[in-house]
Amino acid sequence: MINKPEQTEFAINLMQHLVTATFVLDTDGNVIIWNRSCERLTGITAAEVIGTNNHWKAFYSNHRLCLADTIIEGRTNELDKLYTVSAQPSVYGNGYKAENWCVMPRIGKRLYLAADAGPIYDNHGQLIAVVETIRDQTDQKIAQKRLEELAVVDELTGLFNRRYFNDHLDSEWKRCAREGTHLSVILLDIDYFKQYNDNYGHLVGDECLRSVAGTIQRSLLRGSDSATRFGGEEFCVLLPGIQQKGATKIAKRICANIEKLEIPHPTSPVSQWVTLSIGVACILSSENDTPANLLTLADEAMYRAKAGGRNQSFCAETD
Repeated sequence: MINKPEQTEFAINLMQHLVTATFVLDTDGNVIIWNRSCERLTGITAAEVIGTNNHWKAFYSNHRLCLADTIIEGRTNELDKLYTVSAQPSVYGNGYKAENWCVMPRIGKRLYLAADAGPIYDNHGQLIAVVETIRDQTDQKIAQKRLEELAVVDELTGLFNRRYFNDHLDSEWKRCAREGTHLSVILLDIDYFKQYNDNYGHLVGDECLRSVAGTIQRSLLRGSDSATRFGGEEFCVLLPGIQQKGATKIAKRICANIEKLEIPHPTSPVSQWVTLSIGVACILSSENDTPANLLTLADEAMYRAKAGGRNQSFCAETD
């Protein structure tokens, strides 16, 4: 039968060889165990941190609490401030779990770490230590982000897709309404694209769409502006905080940049090059109007540009 000291030694040795990075703090917040997996993850040896409260230096450049510290100091109410990505009670009992990005000072890498921290009590219910385990989930987080991006990006052109646009339009409308600012939309359609496809074939047509999409994106100068493939050969640009005059200027810039591409379109009745018909609309966002009306105005303006001979932009008459 293993006696108590042997049990303690066995437990410590077991923890040292766990494949999961693990460290243990005493009630003063000093490190009493820093296992080998923790050394490999952080690049910091146990000898550097045992007996100190410098464990935070393994994960952050500036001093801040680690998850285990919040339990020891009774500051778990601050978890939402410390871990903005995720923080909630742990499923493993009385502890907590949290996730965030850490720029690891020693190894010089940015890792997405998931941590679980749980208290250890003696037979009298007194806290004697806190165990924290850490898992590197960087690859999973990057893969998740890529999947999320694919869900809102048009595969052919790399622009946002209609699904993203619908959600983004609604959120930008609400934001502009709160701030009392304008929201502008530009709808763009490639002139006589069916004839282009019939003449060159769909593979060349796809290349044309990619070129037009890239030019539209490069014509936008602010990070808040977004370009969407609306469907087929139709595109849309969302311009929060831009009034009609500014939106019209951007539409003309896009039109001019498309002409500079000089993509041959011999079957077009309006030009020897690929051109666009563009509709512009701008509304002062408010609860008395809707984003659907903004789109309708832009759509009507685009069709007026088509009816007027194409290869031009037309601005809806609004406020």
